Amino acid sequence: MITKELLKDYANKLMFDMKDEEYQTLLKEFDVILKQMDLISNIEGINQVEPMTFPFELQDVELRKDENIRTITKEDALSNTDSKMGNEIRVPKVVE
Repeated sequence: MITKELLKDYANKLMFDMKDEEYQTLLKEFDVILKQMDLISNIEGINQVEPMTFPFELQDVELRKDENIRTITKEDALSNTDSKMGNEIRVPKVVE
């Protein structure tokens, strides 16, 4: 069950600021989604159907080969930054 407290926890972890009325709207939307999922799960034989990942089957698809066109040396990459630690580029911390 989705609760306002659970949504607040997720929003906090994702660094979102939401108003109380936005939580109410989100709770209503989750309620609709969960009801639809219940309806779908009650369809006879639904467990025997293979999940669809693409609306139609792809045939004769050739992906391009990955080719290394242009590279730079580690020294060139490090020369482009003011923030480095040893032989690595230092980036800001993004997780707790």
